[in-house]
Amino acid sequence: MIFVDTSAFYAVLDRDDAVHEPARATWATRVADPETFTLVTSNYVLAESCALIQARLGMEAVRVFHEAVLPVVQVHWITPDDHRLATHALLTANRRGLSLVDCTSFQIMRRLGLRRAFAFDQHFAEQGFELLPG
Repeated sequence: MIFVDTSAFYAVLDRDDAVHEPARATWATRVADPETFTLVTSNYVLAESCALIQARLGMEAVRVFHEAVLPVVQVHWITPDDHRLATHALLTANRRGLSLVDCTSFQIMRRLGLRRAFAFDQHFAEQGFELLPG
Protein backbone atom coordinates (compact mmCIF):
# COMPACT_ATOMS: atom_id res chain seq x y z
CA MET A 1 0.00 0.00 0.00
CA ILE A 2 1.12 3.53 -0.81
CA PHE A 3 -0.14 6.61 1.03
CA VAL A 4 -1.03 9.54 -1.24
CA ASP A 5 -0.47 13.07 0.06
CA THR A 6 -2.02 16.38 -1.00
CA SER A 7 1.25 17.37 -2.66
CA ALA A 8 0.95 14.39 -5.04
CA PHE A 9 -2.75 14.85 -5.79
CA TYR A 10 -2.15 18.50 -6.61
CA ALA A 11 0.93 17.84 -8.75
CA VAL A 12 -0.97 15.21 -10.75
CA LEU A 13 -3.74 17.69 -11.56
CA ASP A 14 -1.79 20.93 -12.13
CA ARG A 15 0.03 20.91 -15.46
CA ASP A 16 1.98 24.00 -14.37
CA ASP A 17 3.27 22.43 -11.15
CA ALA A 18 7.06 22.01 -11.10
CA VAL A 19 6.75 18.26 -10.41
CA HIS A 20 3.73 17.57 -12.64
CA GLU A 21 5.57 15.23 -15.04
CA PRO A 22 7.07 12.90 -12.41
CA ALA A 23 3.75 13.00 -10.54
CA ARG A 24 1.79 11.99 -13.66
CA ALA A 25 4.28 9.23 -14.46
CA THR A 26 4.12 7.85 -10.92
CA TRP A 27 0.34 8.06 -10.91
CA ALA A 28 0.07 6.25 -14.25
CA THR A 29 2.40 3.48 -13.06
CA ARG A 30 0.51 2.92 -9.81
CA VAL A 31 -3.00 3.15 -11.27
CA ALA A 32 -2.05 0.88 -14.19
CA ASP A 33 -1.42 -1.95 -11.72
CA PRO A 34 -4.01 -1.74 -8.91
CA GLU A 35 -3.46 -5.45 -8.14
CA THR A 36 0.10 -4.68 -7.03
CA PHE A 37 -0.27 -1.17 -5.62
CA THR A 38 -3.13 -0.11 -3.37
CA LEU A 39 -3.33 3.65 -3.03
CA VAL A 40 -4.61 5.00 0.29
CA THR A 41 -5.15 8.42 1.80
CA SER A 42 -7.00 9.95 4.72
CA ASN A 43 -10.15 12.01 4.98
CA TYR A 44 -8.02 14.92 6.25
CA VAL A 45 -5.85 14.79 3.11
CA LEU A 46 -9.02 14.73 0.98
CA ALA A 47 -10.36 17.85 2.68
CA GLU A 48 -7.01 19.64 2.33
CA SER A 49 -6.63 18.54 -1.31
CA CYS A 50 -10.14 19.58 -2.28
CA ALA A 51 -9.68 23.03 -0.73
CA LEU A 52 -6.31 23.54 -2.43
CA ILE A 53 -7.51 22.31 -5.83
CA GLN A 54 -10.65 24.47 -5.65
CA ALA A 55 -8.72 27.59 -4.64
CA ARG A 56 -5.94 27.25 -7.20
CA LEU A 57 -7.44 25.32 -10.13
CA GLY A 58 -11.21 25.80 -9.87
CA MET A 59 -14.31 23.67 -9.69
CA GLU A 60 -13.70 21.69 -12.88
CA ALA A 61 -10.45 20.40 -11.39
CA VAL A 62 -12.35 19.46 -8.21
CA ARG A 63 -14.77 17.50 -10.39
CA VAL A 64 -11.88 15.68 -12.11
CA PHE A 65 -10.34 14.97 -8.70
CA HIS A 66 -13.56 13.39 -7.43
CA GLU A 67 -14.56 11.55 -10.59
CA ALA A 68 -11.23 10.38 -12.04
CA VAL A 69 -8.71 10.32 -9.20
CA LEU A 70 -10.51 9.33 -6.02
CA PRO A 71 -12.26 6.19 -7.33
CA VAL A 72 -8.90 4.35 -7.33
CA VAL A 73 -7.91 5.46 -3.82
CA GLN A 74 -8.98 3.87 -0.53
CA VAL A 75 -9.86 6.48 2.09
CA HIS A 76 -8.98 5.73 5.71
CA TRP A 77 -10.74 7.89 8.27
CA ILE A 78 -8.78 9.55 11.03
CA THR A 79 -9.93 8.16 14.37
CA PRO A 80 -10.21 10.26 17.52
CA ASP A 81 -7.01 8.55 18.76
CA ASP A 82 -5.22 9.37 15.49
CA HIS A 83 -6.26 13.00 15.85
CA ARG A 84 -5.15 13.15 19.49
CA LEU A 85 -1.76 11.59 18.74
CA ALA A 86 -1.23 13.81 15.70
CA THR A 87 -2.10 16.92 17.69
CA HIS A 88 0.38 15.86 20.36
CA ALA A 89 3.06 15.29 17.69
CA LEU A 90 2.36 18.70 16.14
CA LEU A 91 2.60 20.51 19.47
CA THR A 92 5.71 18.56 20.46
CA ALA A 93 7.44 19.33 17.14
CA ASN A 94 6.67 23.02 17.66
CA ARG A 95 7.38 23.76 13.98
CA ARG A 96 5.37 26.28 12.05
CA GLY A 97 5.79 24.55 8.65
CA LEU A 98 4.52 21.18 9.87
CA SER A 99 0.73 20.87 9.65
CA LEU A 100 -1.85 18.88 11.57
CA VAL A 101 -2.77 17.15 8.31
CA ASP A 102 0.89 16.09 7.92
CA CYS A 103 0.92 14.71 11.45
CA THR A 104 -2.33 12.80 10.90
CA SER A 105 -0.85 11.35 7.72
CA PHE A 106 2.21 10.10 9.63
CA GLN A 107 -0.02 8.70 12.35
CA ILE A 108 -2.29 6.80 9.97
CA MET A 109 0.71 5.49 8.02
CA ARG A 110 2.20 4.14 11.23
CA ARG A 111 -1.13 2.64 12.31
CA LEU A 112 -1.52 0.90 8.94
CA GLY A 113 2.14 -0.14 8.77
CA LEU A 114 2.82 1.85 5.58
CA ARG A 115 6.37 2.77 4.61
CA ARG A 116 5.89 4.49 1.22
CA ALA A 117 4.21 7.79 0.42
CA PHE A 118 3.46 9.30 -2.96
CA ALA A 119 4.37 12.81 -1.85
CA PHE A 120 6.56 15.79 -2.64
CA ASP A 121 6.49 17.01 0.96
CA GLN A 122 9.88 16.40 2.57
CA HIS A 123 8.26 16.06 6.00
CA PHE A 124 7.47 12.45 5.03
CA ALA A 125 11.16 11.72 4.43
CA GLU A 126 12.05 13.45 7.71
CA GLN A 127 9.70 11.01 9.44
CA GLY A 128 11.49 8.05 7.86
CA PHE A 129 9.05 7.24 5.07
CA GLU A 130 10.13 6.42 1.51
CA LEU A 131 8.97 9.01 -1.03
CA LEU A 132 7.62 8.16 -4.46
CA PRO A 133 8.76 9.07 -6.95
CA GLY A 134 12.12 8.32 -5.46
